[in-house]
Amino acid sequence: QVHLVESGGGLVQTGGSLRLSCEGPGRFFNTYFSSYAMGWFRQAPGKEREFVAVISWNGGSILYADSVKGRFTISRDNAKKTVYLQMNSLKPEDTAVYYCAASSQDPSGSYYSNEYNYWGQGTQVTVSS
Repeated sequence: QVHLVESGGGLVQTGGSLRLSCEGPGRFFNTYFSSYAMGWFRQAPGKEREFVAVISWNGGSILYADSVKGRFTISRDNAKKTVYLQMNSLKPEDTAVYYCAASSQDPSGSYYSNEYNYWGQGTQVTVSS
């Protein structure tokens, strides 16, 4: 089963920073990671999963949710098969489980979770007030 592996979540105070990482392990991603758009989504308790950010296969196109623009930065290192989400100026409303996902359906990047083929297990981010 192909899956991604997130890390870097934790507990942080309002205004703090965290850096999430997501790696595509194994032979499959050795070959295909660099051809996939990589996205970050999040899901807070009692809410639906929502789009956070996406980066195209070559990093040439990046999209953010309005709620995180100017605070979060997505980047990728195809040689390391890893995508990052730098989160600054964190707010309590950023508290959620954060998931990374890979999309071959739209390598330029998509807002829509149903266009992503592979997902990670999620990493918890908690921002205390």
